[in-house]
Order: sequence, then structure tokens, then C-alpha cells
Amino acid sequence: MSLYELAILGSPSGAELEALTETLRGMVDDFGLTLGADVLIHNGTTVSGRDKRAAFSAVYFGAQALTDLEVTRELVRESAPVIPTVAVDGDFASQVPDFLQPSNGLRRRADDPAMAELAAALLECVGLLRRQRRVFVSYRRVESRTAALQLHDLLSARGFDVFLDTHDIRPGDPFQDVLWHRLVDSDVMVMLDTPGYFDSRWTRQEIGRARAKDIQVLRVIWPEHMPSKLTDMSETVYLDPVELAGADGPIAEVVAEAIVLRVEQLRSRSIASRFMSITGKLRADVEKIGAIVEGVGAHRAVAVRLLGDLKVWAYPIVGVPTAEVLNDIAEKARRAGQGEVPVLIYDHVGIRDTWSAHLKWLDEQIRAVRAIKVSEAGWALAAWEG
Repeated sequence: MSLYELAILGSPSGAELEALTETLRGMVDDFGLTLGADVLIHNGTTVSGRDKRAAFSAVYFGAQALTDLEVTRELVRESAPVIPTVAVDGDFASQVPDFLQPSNGLRRRADDPAMAELAAALLECVGLLRRQRRVFVSYRRVESRTAALQLHDLLSARGFDVFLDTHDIRPGDPFQDVLWHRLVDSDVMVMLDTPGYFDSRWTRQEIGRARAKDIQVLRVIWPEHMPSKLTDMSETVYLDPVELAGADGPIAEVVAEAIVLRVEQLRSRSIASRFMSITGKLRADVEKIGAIVEGVGAHRAVAVRLLGDLKVWAYPIVGVPTAEVLNDIAEKARRAGQGEVPVLIYDHVGIRDTWSAHLKWLDEQIRAVRAIKVSEAGWALAAWEG
């Protein structure tokens, strides 16, 4: 039984179909899922037979000749998410069916032949990637401020929520508490690796804590700078002297755009890595108390069989839990007909104390979902009463 189902509709070229399929294959592989088994891709002929219990999303490739109209119209009637897309020079008004016009479309980029942005949007719709798109920029102000501001603006324009210390901490807020809170809620860290990066204890802490939380790092290395071996495992972009207008930036536009695209490509790997880390900790704690993990179901829900034959569906989540996340899990559990109260599992390390108090209050007031810190999973589940 598939966990996720996608559809590629409309008029993609053979090359476009192959490129998108291969990009999706790489992204779902990051989660330990297999295309064709755990994740199915339909076309206009097979989509009507999709499993309506599985999380689903579709993309419609617009063209002058409109195809797959009836099956696409039926998906819209069923409120299934369908993303209309056109080429970089395409026209939404003439190349997308009128009933898809109200949907937010995506214009494919010339510098993204693998269609990583479109693949990510599809996986966000099915819940494999979270809808929040968060990036943390780590840099030394005295060495790379202009480049940091440039990347902040470029990433923001691409729909990312970007943390930059000079922009995103309100007056009066505890600086370091907010910074760590935003770090643990980020998908990717962009590290501007300048000669003095490791001279600052703050940037040393940022890169260390990002790695401790399994957050993927994109390292942008300044020209003629010998990077530290501590970050050798990071994805890397080397800057040539001609690609930097001044000592602290800005970066040449084409290179800066390529950095943004690399961030998009790293998101799935980062989220998958963090999800696997939380799931691994949950499994270890469950086995300590004599319970077992029976498997992973739809929406990445983990089936846990406790002593006394009580079954719990645990939903590990990446980043900072919110009321919206609690509601989303309650809805997924309801649609899956699980019966039992679902359990949200999260890593509390780095989350602000005020937010933790808020989560505790939510857990006390909202009984449709329970929230458990992964570090306390065994302790809590050992006394679980359902």
C-alpha cells in the first residue's frame, strides 16, 4: 500500500517528465521511501484509480493544447491540491484551464531544469515536506553583512522565511533565546564562511548547534579562504574573487541565485535527516520499556504497540510545534480512522521557555492530540492509559 500518491497531468515534455520524476525520486529517497512502492506517480490515465486514503497532490503542466481536462476537473471537485505550472515564458491565462485559474500557480525557472522547486511544492502538499520554508543565515557582520542581506532578500522573494539576526529579533526580546528558537525551527543553515567565522564564539555555537540538530548546512566559502575541516561534510559553494563585488559582498547575481536553488534542493535532505533522528530516538525509548514499533503508516505516523496491547499512533514532527501543527495531526488521524488519540513527538531542545509553557497549556486544553518530548517518550508511554 502506498503512503503518498502524486499525479503529473497536462502536457509535460518527455524531458520534463523524466526530470521531475528523477528529482522526486531523490527527494523521497532522502526519507527512506521508494518511488513506485511507498510513493506512486500517476498520469492522466491512472489518476482516477488513485487510493483516496493516501495523501495526494498533483501538478498540471500548462500548454497551448489543454489535455487531461476531465480528470483534472474531477480532482478539483474533490478538493485535491493541483498546482498549475507553466514554462518561464508561458502564459497562465491561455495555457491553464479556467477551473484551475483560481489556484496559485508556479512559473518554472530557467535555472532550475531539475524542477526542484516544483517537486518540493508537490511534497509540501502531501505533508512530506512541511509548508514552512525556513532558512537561518549564519555570518559575521564585520565580514559578510552585505552578502547576508542580499541572500536574505533573495530567499524571502522565493517564499522562504529567513532568519537574519539584524532583521528578525524584536527590541526587548532575549537575543540568544530567540536566535536558538529560530535555529531549531529552520530547514537549512546558510553559513557564510569568511576568514574570521570561527573567531566568534557565537558563530561557532551556531554551526555546532545546527549540526547537533541534524540541520543541513550550505557552506559559502569566501575567495582564497581555507575552510575549517570541522565543516567538511557540509554542502559547499566556493566563491571566486570575481564573484564578490566587495569584501563583504554582494555576491554575483547568478551565483547568489544558484545558492538559493541549492537551499531548495537541501530542504528535503535536511527535514528527512531530522525526522529520522527523532524517529530513531522514539524507537530506542519505546524498546527500552518493552514496547515495539510496528511500522510507519500514512503521513509518517509511527505505530507503537505498548505493553497491555494498547496501540498508539505517534507523529514525529520537525521544528517547533504550533497549534496549527496540532490541528493538522488531529485531522490526519481522523481521516486515517485511527480511533486512538494521536501523539505528537517533538524535540524540545532549543525551544524558548515561553513557547514550551505555551505548548504545555495547549496540551492541557486540547485533548484531540497529546504532545510528548522525544526525550521523555519512554517515560510518558510507560504510563499511557489511552
